Amino acid sequence: MAGDRITLGAAAIPEPDRDWLAAVERLPVDSVWQGGHVLPPGPTGEAVTRLALLTAWTERVRVGAAVLLLPLYQPVLVAKQLADLDSRSGGRVTVGVGVGGEFRHEFEAVGVPVGERGARTDEGMEILRKLWRGGPVGHHGRFHSFDGLELHPVRPPGKVAPAMRPGGPPLVVSGRKAPAMRRAARLGDGWMPYLVSPAAYARSVQAVQEEAHTIGRDLAGFEWMMYLYCSIRADGDRAREDVAGFLGSAYGDKPGAMLDRIAPAGTPEEVAARLQAYVDAGARHIVISPAAREDTLEIVRLAAEEVLPRLSVPAPVR
Repeated sequence: MAGDRITLGAAAIPEPDRDWLAAVERLPVDSVWQGGHVLPPGPTGEAVTRLALLTAWTERVRVGAAVLLLPLYQPVLVAKQLADLDSRSGGRVTVGVGVGGEFRHEFEAVGVPVGERGARTDEGMEILRKLWRGGPVGHHGRFHSFDGLELHPVRPPGKVAPAMRPGGPPLVVSGRKAPAMRRAARLGDGWMPYLVSPAAYARSVQAVQEEAHTIGRDLAGFEWMMYLYCSIRADGDRAREDVAGFLGSAYGDKPGAMLDRIAPAGTPEEVAARLQAYVDAGARHIVISPAAREDTLEIVRLAAEEVLPRLSVPAPVR
């Protein structure tokens, strides 16, 4: 398994906030994340807009979309948006890619059949990569066709050339099912599932590796990530109440035993033991998404200062 260190990310829940982000940048946190829907059922943000706020309101950390529902977007347009954000941020953007589908009306509203979301995501990722490589490129696929397009990322003030990384931002695939695992192995720069147990995470790692072997892909540099709903409190019972209140209704009133497998909650010592199981299963960058409605900064602080130091990469098997 690649990676000899464990890094921590944090989701900016419920919305990106300048003071919250400034506080997180003072912690041993490597990344901050936000996603979003186009037509969510409530007043929450959209992924590219939120990503723009993250890039504007941070200076040090990597910033990520968790996740961008790529099939809802025209890929040439979003390629330009993401390239500009990566350039203006000094190459700090990472794009978590998902297919969505839980809100069918979003797809109907933008004229995308929900049954095409997987195929459109694959083709969209290919188009992003082509445009980010630079130079005139063409594409003739099932959903999009063009010749001789050249994308020019914006130049940050004072820069002679764009600061976008060569090849553009990493594309990290999210999901929980076999098609997403195959997409990660074939097209992704990393794998970032969510709402899975450590055992399920281990199985997903194996599935990605097996698919990569089948197609002859070397996964050197591939990122093994985990997006983890979580609550950490000095009072472990309060943390468990956080998760039950935050996720129980949002994900179909899942019973406590199920939530306990997929959303760790408790004291720093209790949560560290649960996160170590994900590390043992292969995760190297864990994004903590505070599963609470208040004091989310405290959860991130405890994760960074009291949980992260307790985690260790397993010794390699000889």
